[in-house]
Amino acid sequence: MRYSFAKASTILLIIFSLFITSCATKKPVAKNTKKHVVTTLPTPPKNSVEKPEAKLILPEVNREFRAAWIATVANINWPSRNDLSVSQQKEEALQILDKLKAANFNAVVFQARPSADALYASELEPWSYFLTGEIGKAPSPYYDPLEFWIEQAHKRGMELHVWLNPYRAHHTTGGKVTSKSMASEMKEVTYRLRNGMYWMDPSDPSVQDHTAAVIQDLVKRYDLDAVHIDDYFYPYREYNGGRDFPDQKLYSSYEKSGGTLTKSDWRRANVNKFIKRIHEEIKAQKSWVKFGISPFGIWKPGYPADVTGTSQYDELYADAKLWLNEGWLDYFAPQLYWKEEGPQRFSSLLSWWESQNTKSRHLWPGLNTIGIKGVVDRPTEITGQMRTVRELMGKNAGEIHYSVDGLLKSGAMYAAVQKLYSAPALVPLSPWMKSVPLTKPLIESSQNGTTEVALAWHSNPGESISQWILYTKYGAHWDYQILDPGTRNKVLTFNRFGEKLHAVALKSVDRLGNLSPYVLQMY
Repeated sequence: MRYSFAKASTILLIIFSLFITSCATKKPVAKNTKKHVVTTLPTPPKNSVEKPEAKLILPEVNREFRAAWIATVANINWPSRNDLSVSQQKEEALQILDKLKAANFNAVVFQARPSADALYASELEPWSYFLTGEIGKAPSPYYDPLEFWIEQAHKRGMELHVWLNPYRAHHTTGGKVTSKSMASEMKEVTYRLRNGMYWMDPSDPSVQDHTAAVIQDLVKRYDLDAVHIDDYFYPYREYNGGRDFPDQKLYSSYEKSGGTLTKSDWRRANVNKFIKRIHEEIKAQKSWVKFGISPFGIWKPGYPADVTGTSQYDELYADAKLWLNEGWLDYFAPQLYWKEEGPQRFSSLLSWWESQNTKSRHLWPGLNTIGIKGVVDRPTEITGQMRTVRELMGKNAGEIHYSVDGLLKSGAMYAAVQKLYSAPALVPLSPWMKSVPLTKPLIESSQNGTTEVALAWHSNPGESISQWILYTKYGAHWDYQILDPGTRNKVLTFNRFGEKLHAVALKSVDRLGNLSPYVLQMY
């Protein structure tokens, strides 16, 4: 009896002790179901892990230049008419940008100076006829179209390249020449061609100074990504009925001063001097602004051997080969507006221009998306050319489509191009251009129970960010998203398709496509 009681007492004592211990250590846990996104981040989070870049292998980001020309001359693309209200102009602009963004384009080339006029506020040249239907008339209610286009393009993570014609003073579709037109203001150095256009003399120093001042003003006052000029140097002969450009008086003065160049060489030398000058002046003002040229696609017939056609060297007095050889530009976009099979074979011309790219600048050809002569199935031809560009240029591939109407007014073309641009891409890097390295961005996360994590991030003060790269690791696989600059937060699920979220990394992107070091979150 005594032995059994003692044994029972011992068992009861053990059970009571276990009960007391359990009550003392086990506490109810409240599940946090409230989503919380941090928008102000004074310090990096505690679970932020800093590692040298080399120790973490993140996916390589896709790069390709994808642009479209937005022509304003003759109201080709925008605005569709010169009598639209300001709200209608803005609506059309946003529709264009949204459609390009949806197809993963990353740049637009906007014609802000079609013929010595301005689709922006300028003290040097009058408001464009193509904007308001009257030379010198500002939009009402007032806004600055170029500023609007830049702001809206950047908001979508797209570059804005300002496109201008250096010497055209008046277009035949630009209404009557008035006292406000530059054809009147600079009449001593401007000539009326046989087709009705007015053209500034490319070799006159006052013309060169004026156009250079226009470009300097644009670069100084606007947050643009590039200055872009096209193929209009000396005019095509057909513009003047086959007659020579009427600059004999200026050339005779050159000869009297002791000049020995032929007229053709003298013309080319003046254009060359202007190209070199513009490149240097842009870089001196803002080193991060690119300079792009889109010349006629053939330098001379026979270069390459299987190509025939017009000679820009002899007719436009544009030695574009020299400009590319010397690196007086950041990207070169020859207008290769012909089909693959024919006397101006696309692949032959592209390969030849690449062989002349001795300074390794960007070679992004212009494609005739609006309509190649002799081609019935345009989408197949254009996408074939895009594949040729990728094969030849690799990680530096890219092209410019002429024009945006070729995409937006043809469902078949838009779908075909969108299929090749199936995922977003950053612009290719420009290692020869100066830039200040970005610092590591700041990021913080908060968990929503066991189902979601809310991320928020920002850059360091003074840094201009064009995009973000958000990397996620589910299971053993990394993936990434290219996000617009205004995106500063994201909610992720902890489980996706049966795989757990293990890590998140973030990089910022500057306006030249350079990436910052990453910041890492582990889960």
